[in-house]
Amino acid sequence: MSSFRIATNVGALNAYNALAKLNAQTEKAQLRLATQKRINSVADDTSGFNIGKSLEAKVSLMKAAQKNVGSAKDLLATAEGQLVAIRDMITDIKAKIADSGNAAADLNALQNDIKAISDEIGNAISNTKFNDSVLLGTTAATGFTFQTGVTTSETLSIDYADNVASNYNTSEAEINALSSSSARADFTNLETNLDTFESTIEDALGKVGNYLQRLDAKEDFLTVAIANSEASVSRLFDADMAMEQLNATKAQIGGQVATSMLAQLNAAPQNILGLFR
Repeated sequence: MSSFRIATNVGALNAYNALAKLNAQTEKAQLRLATQKRINSVADDTSGFNIGKSLEAKVSLMKAAQKNVGSAKDLLATAEGQLVAIRDMITDIKAKIADSGNAAADLNALQNDIKAISDEIGNAISNTKFNDSVLLGTTAATGFTFQTGVTTSETLSIDYADNVASNYNTSEAEINALSSSSARADFTNLETNLDTFESTIEDALGKVGNYLQRLDAKEDFLTVAIANSEASVSRLFDADMAMEQLNATKAQIGGQVATSMLAQLNAAPQNILGLFR
């Protein structure tokens, strides 16, 4: 009986609502195709949006931590290179000490050579830096701390140069005690101090190697964690382009049909005019 009412065309209103719904579906699918995103506002998926944003934040923090790990490795690599050089210079000094055991040796010349090498070791300890941080001097004994995770509590404290500077100072004092009148025994006493200093350098190199191994492990973990987290973000936010294209096409076809039906239903009350002829 409602088809005979002209004041309110209920059928046309229902068709209009159906068309509006199909148009909204088309727009949503087309927006997802345009942005390549499944979630374009929090209303699309509230829980998914919150989880995804939390994961994105953690990915950013893990990438920052990954950079910190890289900086720590660069710092250690710089220290390692200079420690190896110092160890080689210690070997050079020991070679000079061995030369002093030659009865025909010029002890004064050997003394000058040893002091020159010692000065270079001192320069290396004082001036080896990474971004203005002294790596081998007295201040390096306090160590360096790097954040290697997503929170400030996830850190790695690096301490490898505890006694490098102090043991060098002891050896340097022994070297400076050499004079033009120094005898073979003076060179022999110096060798004992050098052994202690060399042992300190070897310990420092061992610690550097251990820290580099730990940093490699942390870097591997962060790389995997970042990849997995980004995959989860992708599943939450990225649109299935093939499916959205199907949805858009389906909604467009449905909209065309609904438009046609709306036109027919909108014209239906005109049939009543036949009663007034």
